[in-house]
Amino acid sequence: MIRHTLNAAEVVQTRRRFLRHCVFGAGALALTGCTTPGISAMSGRELAAFVAAVSHQDKKPPIPSAPIYPKLVKPDVALEVKIGQMLMLGFRGTTAKEDPAIVRALTEQHIGGVVLFDVDVGGRRPRNIVSPQQVAALTAELQALATLPLIVSVDQEGGKVARLNEKYGFPATLSAAALGERNDPEFTRAEASKMARTLAEVGITLNLAPVVDVRIQPDSPIIARPGRSFSADPAVVAAQAEAFIDGHHAHGVRCTLKHFPGHGSASGDTHLGFTDVTESWREEELIPYRELIGKGKVDAVMTAHVFNARLDPALPATLSPAIVTGLLRQTLGYDGVVISDDMQMRAVTDHYSLEKAFELAILAGVDIIAVANNVTYTGTISDRFMTTVMRLLEEQVIDEARIEQSYRRILKLKGLA
Repeated sequence: MIRHTLNAAEVVQTRRRFLRHCVFGAGALALTGCTTPGISAMSGRELAAFVAAVSHQDKKPPIPSAPIYPKLVKPDVALEVKIGQMLMLGFRGTTAKEDPAIVRALTEQHIGGVVLFDVDVGGRRPRNIVSPQQVAALTAELQALATLPLIVSVDQEGGKVARLNEKYGFPATLSAAALGERNDPEFTRAEASKMARTLAEVGITLNLAPVVDVRIQPDSPIIARPGRSFSADPAVVAAQAEAFIDGHHAHGVRCTLKHFPGHGSASGDTHLGFTDVTESWREEELIPYRELIGKGKVDAVMTAHVFNARLDPALPATLSPAIVTGLLRQTLGYDGVVISDDMQMRAVTDHYSLEKAFELAILAGVDIIAVANNVTYTGTISDRFMTTVMRLLEEQVIDEARIEQSYRRILKLKGLA
């Protein structure tokens, strides 16, 4: 018999703990603080009755990593958890409860990551950041809602691109260009360490930085002008990026190299439309990736939406198997997480539906699809993503092994594998 009548909040929290238990084994219950009265004393039959009660019959827990109560779970639900982990969403609100869509995406669709912004594109309205105390409370709220530990990410490059900035009570930061001009790795490591300490204190787990674009085009409106590139010298870029990463790792914060295979030679902006680097791109833009991958320093790589006919005559980098799987994974030997740049950028949306972009990115080898909800806000992104991926599986465009591949990489990025 179940000895305790659960209220609605306890049902949600207890079911989430059971999901974690099924994925990671018995130790997960202790890690997530399972204190619901009577749970630890249940027999297998009582636990089965409990799971049926809290799952509302239509949502079963996922397959456990070990054979724990195997009759209680269904493979299709485990698959849904894995698919959800492949989505990183932006949302609106300084608390999660202000955006019911993000609450549902976390609790029902098991999304694996979020990205925080200070303001919308163009600075038209505030988003997620008010103060250090508020951000810390927000990230804690998000983690409590998540099925599995959540990637909480932010663009904290330094200088002009710093979502956690002085306006909201955070410490000032230096741009990549300023650090590269000084070209002192020890200084960069110290500055990055201070930045990472700030991120860790408010619950940010992944910095969408450093930019390792080589400043080939000195008048680039999106890379050079805002001071986002360390240098025009790829060796300096690699050394500075390594110091930046080391400073973050000292505080347990992961980093993301961007934008593969190189945005520093672009004269256009992929936020605004089609950006062709066929004639301007140079192979030396790969040097920072090659060096940092070789040293085992890379946690994640973010793709660019640039078009480069020399590398793929048909598709932009994010959607290109030749670039993501061929060049990055096979040629450069990278087997970690690949994150798309925001799929709402016009370099993508001007030419592909969101569903087609999801399909092509997954086929290309992207592991985490980022949709920042920053241009055209919609609360239906997670529904459209889940529906699209399930359709691709049903039509045998992809198979479950492809989902498993990304899922395992994501778990590793989260420190869970």
